[in-house]
Amino acid sequence: MNKYLTELIGTFFLVLTVGMASGNLAPLAIGSVLMVMIYAGGHISGGHFNPAVTLAAFVRGRCAKGDVAPYMIAQVGGAALAALAVSLLKGDTGNSAMNINIGRTFLAEFLFTFALAYVVLNVATSKDTAGNSNYGLAIGFTVMVGAVAVGGISGGAFNPAVAIGAAMMKAFAWQNLWVYFLANFAGGATAGVVFKMLNPEDK
Repeated sequence: MNKYLTELIGTFFLVLTVGMASGNLAPLAIGSVLMVMIYAGGHISGGHFNPAVTLAAFVRGRCAKGDVAPYMIAQVGGAALAALAVSLLKGDTGNSAMNINIGRTFLAEFLFTFALAYVVLNVATSKDTAGNSNYGLAIGFTVMVGAVAVGGISGGAFNPAVAIGAAMMKAFAWQNLWVYFLANFAGGATAGVVFKMLNPEDK
């Protein structure tokens, strides 16, 4: 239960920051909150805070099958609670959902979800990097880079739970969530496969 609560808390603060941060420093704030939540909860749950990362860890062999669904439920629950908190903190801002190009959004979300999951697997689960103290910084900066690079194209979710939270906050259109789910889970699964190909001895 502790690891599921940790996943809920970490995802909550990630999505809360996504909803509250604005301006040029928003990507830095989002990457930073992910970093600090990973440092806070990584030793308990692994610090996924993202269903696509949970899938990547499962494919790679570092997340038990029985934990996959509870992790994802906790992550989505944290995102939903964060969206509610944002609505209480900001009120009705009259936000309108982002207009996206389906193809470009899919590609942007796939590439940077792959990058995020690939970094997580290499810095936080590889036996060759065991004991390093920089994994949270690397993971947080990956999200920050993605948000800066393609946030204007896709909104920079790289995370199905963030996409759900963004839809609840009216930043994403509900009918477009399938693009994020497909791209994010495909990126996570691909990262898991690639890690195993590049590290065949790391079981």
